Amino acid sequence: MTNNLSVVINADAPQVWTMLREPSKVAQWHGWDADDLAKEINEIYFGDNVAEAPDHTSLTTDGGDVFELKPVPTGTLVSVTRAAMDHNSEWAAWDEDITQSWLTFLQQLRFALERHPHGKRHTTFFQVPGESGSAIEKLGLSNVPKPGENYELTLGTGEEIAGKVWYRSNHQVGLTVHGYAEHGDGLLIVADQPVIEDVRPKGGSLVIISTYDLGASKLESIRALWDGWRAENYPTSEALH
Repeated sequence: MTNNLSVVINADAPQVWTMLREPSKVAQWHGWDADDLAKEINEIYFGDNVAEAPDHTSLTTDGGDVFELKPVPTGTLVSVTRAAMDHNSEWAAWDEDITQSWLTFLQQLRFALERHPHGKRHTTFFQVPGESGSAIEKLGLSNVPKPGENYELTLGTGEEIAGKVWYRSNHQVGLTVHGYAEHGDGLLIVADQPVIEDVRPKGGSLVIISTYDLGASKLESIRALWDGWRAENYPTSEALH
């Protein structure tokens, strides 16, 4: 097994376990709102090949990737260990994409538990091709402060946002955003995606915006700014989901 991924969540292990084992809870952090989200969750976390440890410290997903929970002084260390990839399989080309997705989802899990444990998220999602450059760079997010530090900036969309840097990695930036929730913060994740030959020959980027309890007018204004930016900078990309 390779590509260990981990995050410390300020919550106890039983709370984390509940977020892994109730479909409605998984839907608050896995992926983004989509017609097939419930089906995907059922296949990955509740399929025939899923295995739970009796003591609720590990969960083997349908694809063989393993969640492990370990209590630590600051909460729970949650790790995902990727299953060994068969390089002759149809999924081989997507291996790095899957690893990057787990990184994103672990951070969304941490955010859901630490900031909105009883909340219901609403996500806005879109992907753009890599021909026109990195979305992280175009949005002005290349030089955000260290994780945990405050930030204020004007996005490439023209929107002024503020909050804390949630996380940074080689290919992803996560920011809490004061204006993306009626109470507390929402979450903005921008990730540059790896090249996949014949599918994504020049890479690409994705954006996930998680909002909470916003009114229809506020939500639509946020979506309009993002969709305008997408259409201007990546004219061949598909509209927001």
